[in-house]
Amino acid sequence: MKNNILIIEDEKSISRFLQLELSHEGYVTDCAYDGVTGLEKVLEDRADVIILDLMLPGLSGEEVCRRAREDGVTTPIIMLTAKDDVSDKVAGLDVGANDYMTKPFAIEELLARIRVAIKNAPPKKEDANVLKAGKLRLDKDKFIVTYDGEEVPLAKKEFDLLEYMMENKNIVLSREKLVENIWGYDYEGETNVTDVYIRYLRTKIDNKYGTNFIATVRGVGYRFDCKE
Repeated sequence: MKNNILIIEDEKSISRFLQLELSHEGYVTDCAYDGVTGLEKVLEDRADVIILDLMLPGLSGEEVCRRAREDGVTTPIIMLTAKDDVSDKVAGLDVGANDYMTKPFAIEELLARIRVAIKNAPPKKEDANVLKAGKLRLDKDKFIVTYDGEEVPLAKKEFDLLEYMMENKNIVLSREKLVENIWGYDYEGETNVTDVYIRYLRTKIDNKYGTNFIATVRGVGYRFDCKE
């Protein structure tokens, strides 16, 4: 699975440069241009490494780092700034940064430090509200489904159906059982509603990514196949 890099940098030319270089190396990137937005993205805890500028509007990089650590975020943080005084480096490390680089910098060195940060990062706690199957990931709290880091846009009933099937992976689920759990016992709509929504899911996941998660069990219903 591709690693996610969050770039919090108010100089958009630098941010864009980092995005292009990191994307070229196979990373998935996200950006924020001020401290407040950056902290919000940090607290989502979806990044594998955070590149954090020290001088930011709204909240300073030091404050973003401090609040993130107080909130329990363990994601590696590489502080990136034009300040090269020892006191500034110490201040950044004291509030929880893992590494510190000064501008201008060589992109090769930053890439090397990112690789080290990923290698040495503590394992993230498994979230009980996140379901996984291979590269497929469903986050119940955030109502987001991704495949290999790419978001899969799903309607509410599509999401509910996929969630229920993933929770009951490798179990054959009858059409009646699926209707009862997704549409309710008193559903009086089309009898083939399950088949229609299964087709939607296959189009958006199995067909698009070349997977075979959803299997048809003739005469019975469907099964979500996952060997993990």
